[in-house]
Amino acid sequence: MSKIKYFSDNLDVQNKTIILRLDLNVPLNEKKIQDQTRILVNLPFLKNLIKKKAKILIISHLGRPEGVKNTELSLTPIYKFLKEQLETNVFFFMGDINEETKSKFSYLKEGEIILLENIRFFKKESENDDSFAKKLASLGDIYINDAFSCCHREQASIHKITKHIGKSYAGPLLKKEVNAISSVIQNKKEPVTCIIGGSKISSKINVITNLIKNVNNIIIVGAMANNFLKFKGFKVGKSLIEKNSEKIVSTIYADAKKYNCNIFIPEDCNVSTNFEGRAITKKQDSIEENEIILDLGPKTLKNIENIIDQSSTILWNGPAGYFENKNFSVGTLSIAKKISENTSKKSLISILGGGDTISALNKSDNKFAFTHLSTAGGAFLEFLEGKDLPGLNVLK
Repeated sequence: MSKIKYFSDNLDVQNKTIILRLDLNVPLNEKKIQDQTRILVNLPFLKNLIKKKAKILIISHLGRPEGVKNTELSLTPIYKFLKEQLETNVFFFMGDINEETKSKFSYLKEGEIILLENIRFFKKESENDDSFAKKLASLGDIYINDAFSCCHREQASIHKITKHIGKSYAGPLLKKEVNAISSVIQNKKEPVTCIIGGSKISSKINVITNLIKNVNNIIIVGAMANNFLKFKGFKVGKSLIEKNSEKIVSTIYADAKKYNCNIFIPEDCNVSTNFEGRAITKKQDSIEENEIILDLGPKTLKNIENIIDQSSTILWNGPAGYFENKNFSVGTLSIAKKISENTSKKSLISILGGGDTISALNKSDNKFAFTHLSTAGGAFLEFLEGKDLPGLNVLK
């Protein structure tokens, strides 16, 4: 397979205009940034390019404006934050992208930055329009994609732009993402355990099917586990289940047997009669009709901790319970604590992905340590499925 071309620190970029595609898609509330993580992780590379005296043109998006200029989804708050964090001139361009745009950027000096307004305000971005991609490419000399989270999308600033610019590279954050996920699938350090949660089994069936062939253990948690309990003949009360999931679960068990992969499901659960209630521990065979499974029980957690202790690599995607109520965040936080402890001892490679998983951990006051924390969402899952991502293919 062709290898991705990564940006080399030896590359001379002085006085060159770098088109840098970043993921600055942060949560906003009343135009205030709620979580700065996605911006902060980009700062080291930006500072490196400034030090190398490159001229930097940042392209990013926020939300899904679908080709309409929506002030609620403007990158203005991100622009203000970048100005505070970087010791250089940062400019904000809110105009159209056309044949005259490049001449408007003639004021940009070495080590300075222009941030373009939300690229998804342009309908042709999402349409992967060739002429729009060509106009974007004309603004710079070198293209660097450091937005792994967007690589599963065929969009102009991710995909077709590479056709019209001399040199294209993947950035350091993208490299870190690819290497982290590859460490589970290709360069794995066994035993490998995957903890898969969330609510919909159908949305992760392809991920699970691909993982079964490559890992030693799969632990099913969250509402997804309810489908497995039901398949095994246990009553799940009013718990969230997915209709017609029996065939999917049957296929998973058949594949696991074929590839010698262990599947673990909860032996006990914390339940309540409503989502705002308190936790009551029940064995898997004693759940009442009016009860909802909302977290893992203590015996199950002990089993998971033992499996983590015996693992060399952990991949985790999806919370273990209804973490929005702290009474049911015990499972998620206990797993995080155990993985973090083993990672700190250097006995474990740990890769975490998924917005809900990270949201659950952010609600905690604990400081966790993981080998790699991915905010990539869809691209993370599709890469785990073994799919060729359009944004990566064009960088090979």
